[in-house]
Amino acid sequence: MLLTISHTTTYRYETPVHYALQQLRMTPCDNVQQRVLDWKVDVAGGGLEVSYKDHHGNHVDLVNLDRDATEVTITAAGRVETTDTAGILGNATCPLPLWYFRQQTELTEPGDGIRALADELGQAQEKLDALHALSEQIRSKVEYGTGETYAATAAEQALSGGRGVCQDHAQIFVSAARAAGIPARYVSGYMMMNDRIDQEASHAWAEAWLDLLGWVGFDISNGYSPDERYVRIAIGRDYRDAAPVSGLRQGTGDESMIVSLQIQQ
Repeated sequence: MLLTISHTTTYRYETPVHYALQQLRMTPCDNVQQRVLDWKVDVAGGGLEVSYKDHHGNHVDLVNLDRDATEVTITAAGRVETTDTAGILGNATCPLPLWYFRQQTELTEPGDGIRALADELGQAQEKLDALHALSEQIRSKVEYGTGETYAATAAEQALSGGRGVCQDHAQIFVSAARAAGIPARYVSGYMMMNDRIDQEASHAWAEAWLDLLGWVGFDISNGYSPDERYVRIAIGRDYRDAAPVSGLRQGTGDESMIVSLQIQQ
């Protein structure tokens, strides 16, 4: 499938920003599930300092905002050819060892609720079926809905609250898998919806390692494995590692954000 994507994010600042550096993880890379035909990231209100691969293998653009800027617009756009592999990424090249993805983080540290999910997974003989069952349990326990969680919400907190978004679903899954001894990682990217072109936000899912299959994807929010409608952008141990935009700024005042995202075949 050939997907065309245009993702524009505009930040507006209440007062001028004296200095800001932003890391952009908004560029996909080739793998067995996708081939990038063309892709470009433009920044209005700032300049590209350098591009590099981070320790997870993600493409990162480091952007310096113009001094005293009150608005910056970041546009990532291009075309990606995708293939349905039933969610199986396999033994894809990653610079980090498997034990790294067994380590919990501040956002994925399990509590009693996630440990209960992990106990069932740990006792299962057939791990692939058990991981799909875990995905279904999380989806039934945490209703999809915005406004209840935010970027710093931890997995256990989202589970106990019973409501969250794809970021929360993915982090709960990752936390439970690791607690059961299975390497797991967070994935950010895009998903083409069948009933619309315009979307409100990018997407997130999880991947777990199985010895006979390698890395396998699980879209907990939708209840199935990623197919040809998905484009992977970045991976990490949690949301913070794979966030589309992160960084620092000097200046006072509030910040507002407007997102425009279009994905179509």
